Amino acid sequence: MNALFGHVTRCLIAGFVALLPIGGFIFSVAYAEYLIAESWLARQNFYFPGLALVLVTVTLYLVGLFVSTFLGRWIWAKTDAALDRIPTLGQIYQTLKQVLGYGKGKDAVFQDVVLVPSREPNAVEIGLVTNRRTRDDGKTELTVFVPSAPNPAAGRLAFVEESTVEPVDTPVSEALKSLVSLGKTDLRATADE
Repeated sequence: MNALFGHVTRCLIAGFVALLPIGGFIFSVAYAEYLIAESWLARQNFYFPGLALVLVTVTLYLVGLFVSTFLGRWIWAKTDAALDRIPTLGQIYQTLKQVLGYGKGKDAVFQDVVLVPSREPNAVEIGLVTNRRTRDDGKTELTVFVPSAPNPAAGRLAFVEESTVEPVDTPVSEALKSLVSLGKTDLRATADE
């Protein structure tokens, strides 16, 4: 009975996490449509049901276009730096960025992505390196957080020799995205691109 309960619980959580982004997007578009339908825009000649979906799509495209250009990246970097300098908000913003895998440098929570040998035979797990130290015998030991899917906030901490892991040339944010998407992203393919 415990095994069945555990199975049902895991499947419910996985389904919830898988549908959450879709549900959030649908809710956001429906709410935007409601706001537009209740505003002065509904009385204009160009209004039609579904205008919010068009506006959201155009806005997402324009923001993506903006942040992918040289000028947009420069402005985004300046905005990012300005947010970092705001006393309390800056600390919250930095912490959120690092937890989501966008922090960089030696102060980042997660420094690298590695594949750690799994407890299962002939299998590997995604690991996020949080610390490196050189032992007395000259070997490098890694502190690796091995997150669980679909909730990367849960997991286990492993202390492994650097020679036992396989480095993956993938940003931490992509690894976390792969975990939340229940492994639908191939990290090795992402690293090869």
